Amino acid sequence: MSLSGNSSGTGLATLVLTDGTTFRGHGIGAQGTVVGEICFNTAITGYQEIITDPSYAGQIITFTFPHIGNVGTNKSDIEAVNPAARGLILCCDITQPSNWRNVQQLNSWLQQFDLVGISNVDTRRLTRHIRQYGAQEATLCHHSTEETPLPLGRLRELAKNSPGIDGVDLAKEVSCKETYCWKEGIWDFSLNKNNGGNYATPENSKYHVVAIDYGAKRNILRSLVSHRCRVTVVPATTGIKDILSYNPDGIFLSNGPGDPKATGIYAVPTIKKLLEKNIPIFGICLGHQMLSLALGAQTRKMLFGHRGANHPVRDLKNNKVEITSQNHGFEVIAESLPDGIDATHMSLFDGTLEGLEIKDRPVFSVQYHPEASPGPLDSRYLFERFVKTMDANKSDA
Repeated sequence: MSLSGNSSGTGLATLVLTDGTTFRGHGIGAQGTVVGEICFNTAITGYQEIITDPSYAGQIITFTFPHIGNVGTNKSDIEAVNPAARGLILCCDITQPSNWRNVQQLNSWLQQFDLVGISNVDTRRLTRHIRQYGAQEATLCHHSTEETPLPLGRLRELAKNSPGIDGVDLAKEVSCKETYCWKEGIWDFSLNKNNGGNYATPENSKYHVVAIDYGAKRNILRSLVSHRCRVTVVPATTGIKDILSYNPDGIFLSNGPGDPKATGIYAVPTIKKLLEKNIPIFGICLGHQMLSLALGAQTRKMLFGHRGANHPVRDLKNNKVEITSQNHGFEVIAESLPDGIDATHMSLFDGTLEGLEIKDRPVFSVQYHPEASPGPLDSRYLFERFVKTMDANKSDA
């Protein structure tokens, strides 16, 4: 919830949590007052990808890594045109860019997108507080030194009156409004060598994938294209008739923000009908949760969620460990999986469910992000697996 301001400049800033915990610091980005669920991300790279990830809709992001801004910003490292996050919290002042790909300093980029931030905060203390007491709403106020700040009681009241994320459908806010085709592949350093690479545009697509957009990250779509998929992206509320009219070889269920139960009101009936068609289905993050609900499992809010690019996950089939990128505040309850559904991956941080598949069906999903934006490449094989399921399904047809 944005309450005021889109002016630029720096000044003072105050962060007040629902429970009254207060932090004061230096204002960065746009001036104004925003309210959102406070969370933390432990990644040490990819702050621009994180800020533009649609799954952060309604949230204020705490970065535990202190050097934010060191690569500046550019037009390539974004996951959506307009950031969905409400604001950000840093330990140190924004680092001056020292990277050849920099186009715009982070602070002016934040101002351009009306993103409110605060620096000079003890992010270790804040992160420990979230880990102990859980996710909660917070108010972040950045004002000029000449302005009279809002009273702390008023800032806390704004946080306490915020509806939060639990029970809220945010996918509609970040989903595309119209169907479109995505043709851009992943970054290829061999292209345009003078500037160090470009996004590839593979030819000879073999598979047609319909991606249901609950808040899809661009690099997921790029990864599909790079695996010889022609991708048609449809809005989150698209019905079964329209989806099947594209005659897809596979269905992709995207990531996204908010409470899966709220989004599931309209998404689950469509997914249930898709499951009847025996079309290969691959889900990531919110898509994993949507698929689980459609299969009869249950979800719940986590204490503080998983957000970072260093989360170990065990593949239960081969006992290998993948280092993964994650961003979610809800989980699928492993014990609620019905018969015929196998758990395939498990978090080594807390034992929560990280993946599932239907026995003898071309349907699977993971809670984490294999597209590595930001994050490691350990899990990119999942896109290859999706392609193989489509290939096998075409051969059986």
